[in-house]
Order: sequence, then C-alpha cells, then structure tokens
Amino acid sequence: MDLPSAKAVVTGGASGLGYATAERVIAAGGHAVLLDVNEDQGAASAARLGKRARFVRTDVSSESEVRAAMSAARDHMGGITLAVNCAGVIGAARTLGRDGPMAGDFFAKTIQINLVGSFLVAKEAANLMQANEPNPEGERGVIVSTASIAAFEGQIGQAAYSASKGGIVGMMLPLAREFARLGIRVNTIAPGIFRTPMVAGMPEEVQQSLGAQVPFPPRLGRPEEYADVVAFIYGNAMINGETIRVDGAIRMQPK
Repeated sequence: MDLPSAKAVVTGGASGLGYATAERVIAAGGHAVLLDVNEDQGAASAARLGKRARFVRTDVSSESEVRAAMSAARDHMGGITLAVNCAGVIGAARTLGRDGPMAGDFFAKTIQINLVGSFLVAKEAANLMQANEPNPEGERGVIVSTASIAAFEGQIGQAAYSASKGGIVGMMLPLAREFARLGIRVNTIAPGIFRTPMVAGMPEEVQQSLGAQVPFPPRLGRPEEYADVVAFIYGNAMINGETIRVDGAIRMQPK
C-alpha cells in the first residue's frame, strides 16, 4: 500500500500517538480523518494538519457513533484504506484497593473503550474497505490497533488495562485470517513507555525516571516513532497478523 494515497481514519487522533500517525499520513500526501471525544482539541488538530484532514467527534465505545463516523470519513475521502486504533484509557486501579474491591463498572468501562472500541472500528473499517478496488497485490486495506507491553507484562494495578490490551492482541489473528479473503491486513503495535499527553503532564523528574528504565534508548518513546511503525506496516504486504513491540527492550516489573 502506498502512503501518499492513503485514506486514513485514526481514533484518538486529536493528540499523542493518533495525531502523530495522522500527521505522518498527511505529510506523505495522504488524507486523514481524526476521531476523538475531545471536540475542541480534535478540531484544532485537524485545522493544524490542513485541508486534507478532518475531525469527527466520536465515542469509540458507541457502535452507532463509530458507524456514523466511518461512513462520514468514507464520504469525505472517497474511501478508507487505513484504520488506526489509538483511542484508549489507562484504567489503572488495584483490584483490592484502599476503598475496597474494584467496581465491576470500572473494569467494564476500560474493556468497552479499549477493546470493544477497537473491535467496532476494525469491523466497520473492514466492511467499508471490502468495496475498495484492490491494488496489484490484491490489497484493499490495512487495520492497525494499539495494544501495549502491559498486554504481556501487566503491573499491579493494571488488571483492567492489561485485559483490554491483551484482548486486542488476541483478536488480531482471527480478524487477519477472516479478512484475508478480502485483501485486508490486520496488525497490532504494542508500545512501551511513550511521551503521550498523559506522560507529558507528569513532573519532569518522573518522565526522566520512566525513560531511564528503558534499556536502549534510555528515554521515552516519541509519538513519531509509533507513526513510523504504522507507515512500515502499511507499506509491507507481508506484515499481517503480527504484534510489533516498540519498547526499547523494556520488560515491565510487577510494580
């Protein structure tokens, strides 16, 4: 797939990994529609990216909103060839906390946004991508979801978050196998500790401490490095049904 002609939908596109991905697509000459719940920031981000970008306010945990947003994106760009799931919440809390056991609703909300939201976007994207004209290799589209190294080495307090991200890794291969007949590839990126808006809001000493835990390079990941991996996946037809860790060789400790 050719990034300059990409027609991308990026959830969580108002900031962080999602914005960097949209920026990468736009810089290559493609088009991008940003989906996010942050209306003010989403509109500002789309305006910053220029005339080939658009923002659609979307709650990814709502099936009807996702379907409407994907249809709007298709109509705006004349199709969808790339869908990238970056929207998510941290969902950090101990199962047995100081105030008692974790509420089931808290756990369920994390799963609904991170895992179910990624599924809703993936299946709606595939439904629209199947109408695309295939390229010479028979490809019609690419779906990339964002997991986390917490899917493999979840820390204390990450039961909900790790479950949601582990689910993203788990559903990837069945989707890749199912969508293979349509020429749609499905992959997952599992980032380590990146300089997202949440991390950027932490005190500088905390950021430095987090970065120092990474074997090499001993720093926080940069959103544009995540975007580079999306671009690599999009352009390489043999990358399918795969989870790529982007973590500087870090392995998370229990806490």
